[in-house]
Amino acid sequence: MEVEIGIGKSGRRAYGFDDIAIVPSRRTRDPEDIDISWTFDAFTFDLPLMASAMDGVVSPRTAIDIGRLGGLACLNLEGLWTRYEDPEACYEEIAALEPEKATRRMQEIYDEPIKDELVGRRIEEMREGGIVTCASLTPQRVERYAQTLLEAELDVLVIQGTVVSAEHVSKDAARQPLNLKKFIREYEIPVIVGGCASYSTALHLMRTGAIGILVGVGPGHACTSRGVLGIGVPQATAIADAAGARIRHLDETGVYVHVIADGGMRTGGDVAKAIACGADAVMIGSPLAGAYEAPGRGYHWGMATFHPTLPRGARVYAGKKAALAEILTGPAHENDGTLNLFGALRTSMATTGYETVKEFQKAEVMVAPSLQTEGKALQRSQGVGMGR
Repeated sequence: MEVEIGIGKSGRRAYGFDDIAIVPSRRTRDPEDIDISWTFDAFTFDLPLMASAMDGVVSPRTAIDIGRLGGLACLNLEGLWTRYEDPEACYEEIAALEPEKATRRMQEIYDEPIKDELVGRRIEEMREGGIVTCASLTPQRVERYAQTLLEAELDVLVIQGTVVSAEHVSKDAARQPLNLKKFIREYEIPVIVGGCASYSTALHLMRTGAIGILVGVGPGHACTSRGVLGIGVPQATAIADAAGARIRHLDETGVYVHVIADGGMRTGGDVAKAIACGADAVMIGSPLAGAYEAPGRGYHWGMATFHPTLPRGARVYAGKKAALAEILTGPAHENDGTLNLFGALRTSMATTGYETVKEFQKAEVMVAPSLQTEGKALQRSQGVGMGR
């Protein structure tokens, strides 16, 4: 249903995770019977998780750690690890920067050119850890490094930008865009592509032959695209729209394309809501930036934070609160939902009676603007539990 914005403009109402609630069904299940595994292409993961391709979250070492814990970590091939032989000094400097100087100095740090030989080496370092290797590039650099990725035996490629469309138009003959459909269908490595935030964009990205799409424009804790550019869609609506596109694409082609909710999740409840809205898996960044093992020293920043002409991200402090294992699978020693994210997903599914992720996508969801505040006055006033 559209609402009138003004006489000359109307629009749909959209919802974020805080606006909705999952409704319990008539059945409950034993948590031990719940299957939260995720399978796409030839790969199966214990957790429906991708770690964001952000330098404060994923290094070759943490990619291995996350892989061994059952998830899939994505390394940014345009980040510090391919610009510097040893980026540890860069991390130390970024963590020590004063807030008012952070953006300008990070632009200078990221002005160092990408070194081609480091692209293959970082993939090799991850592969030696015995995990499924995953790395990201922006559309502008995909063709340049496509052969390098094949030679390095990368398992999964993510083509990622703030917004990626299946039809990028340029009048500049010297800047011909990547033909996503042609590239993906001819490439030997499975491709995930995004971000997107609408039904039509999701559907057209699915038609490129991608095995999965990233859904989310600007919801991340370190992202400022919504403020800088004024674009974005609240995540619950964006995911549900993409799930609708997936149904249509499946009906048209018989091919199931995975919907991966990218950003905007802080708690296990948010992860559960993303799945209930139709996601097959989630991509998270800031919750993992707070891991002891994360390379960012407790800081988190997005891929557009250091853009040379229009930065669209902030360096934020996520803190250093727990080990990766505690954040992902527990045990939790906090009551605010920020630890044991996937234990919370499992319990949410058990409580509402759904055995698998695909079944949980069919859960009833309702608009519930008072969900976060109803009966929580004492928690909010004391800054504990849901009041944090």
